[in-house]
Amino acid sequence: MRIVVFGATGAIGSRIASELVHRGHTVRIVTQVGSKPPSPRGGTVGVVAEVTNPTSVAEAVRGADAVVSAIGPRPGQSPAILLGAARGLLEGLRKGGVHRLVVVGGAGSLEVAPGVQLADTPSFPKDWKPAADAHREALSIYRQEPELEWTVVAPAALIAPGTRTGRYRAGGDQLLVDAKGESRISVEDYAVAIVDELETPRHVRRRFTVAAA
Repeated sequence: MRIVVFGATGAIGSRIASELVHRGHTVRIVTQVGSKPPSPRGGTVGVVAEVTNPTSVAEAVRGADAVVSAIGPRPGQSPAILLGAARGLLEGLRKGGVHRLVVVGGAGSLEVAPGVQLADTPSFPKDWKPAADAHREALSIYRQEPELEWTVVAPAALIAPGTRTGRYRAGGDQLLVDAKGESRISVEDYAVAIVDELETPRHVRRRFTVAAA
């Protein structure tokens, strides 16, 4: 497939792009306007676009089979970029004639008890709260989209670079924990889950979550 990846130079996006290339897909890596496109490597090409601008998004995605958004706030950048990206991507994909969108979401809006979300618990780090709230608002934007085949993939509570095992557990809107009560996944296995969903859609117009197997 021909896949466009926004945010492909970040820790998560770069591993998603690598997993796509590893499986034989053609990857179009998008960097922000004003940035230098990454040097092309096997299976990838680089383009520049503004994710909050629907016309720019449309130009970047036209001709693709699907789009992945791994957009997240850079250091010092407002988490509101997640909301601008959601609106820009949805309108831009419609303009560009692409129907499939898979989005890197956040764990903060997953339930830890009926009606209680992780980001609203006392132990949730205060520094993470603005981004968690923005992910929650962005999810609401996606949930109002009735036509495009969007999917938001929430990671476990802790996601960090690690080992690619190729295995993971999938759930719905509830935080997944292991026998020790821990919720974690490697970035590499999270990327596997993203690409699996692209290749075999199982959660169209839904949010789901993944954690280590």
